[in-house]
Amino acid sequence: MKFMQTIQAYDVNLFLWVSQRKSQRVLVRGARYISKTGDGYLYLVLGLALAWSGQPEESALLSCLLVGFALERPLYFILKNLCRRDRPQTALNIPSFIIPSDRFSFPSGHTSAAFLVATLLSFFHPALTPALVIWAVSIGMARVVLGVHFPTDTLIGALMGTLLALLSLEIQLT
Repeated sequence: MKFMQTIQAYDVNLFLWVSQRKSQRVLVRGARYISKTGDGYLYLVLGLALAWSGQPEESALLSCLLVGFALERPLYFILKNLCRRDRPQTALNIPSFIIPSDRFSFPSGHTSAAFLVATLLSFFHPALTPALVIWAVSIGMARVVLGVHFPTDTLIGALMGTLLALLSLEIQLT
């Protein structure tokens, strides 16, 4: 239990440090834009483009994405409602910069989905890996800057998305 208290204390302190930066206005403006790229619309456009391409490799990528999201979304929902961790605005009584889509913060669904997509796209298109990693990490950081997640929410979301992407590759390609 002491270990979890230590993690919680670290998490709160890091969150408070981020929220007190002098450049917060600039960070928030950028974070809003980056966070919106993880709202799901781009994933739908990506899926439609992959389906429309008709290329075998892109069809395989689309299959992996569909399996990945079929695993990720239910797991995300189960964990979020099982853990029921309050968002920073509730836990610390600090206003967030956006209105979250639900009540609980753990794990970060935006981060999980971004890492799922980034990992799968990187597997099929390795040249895009640096940009995809920067984008996925930026999604997680944006969620903390916007005040809707603690850092560990995004860390676990990143781990979950990456592992589920690898699992979907294993399921689809073997």
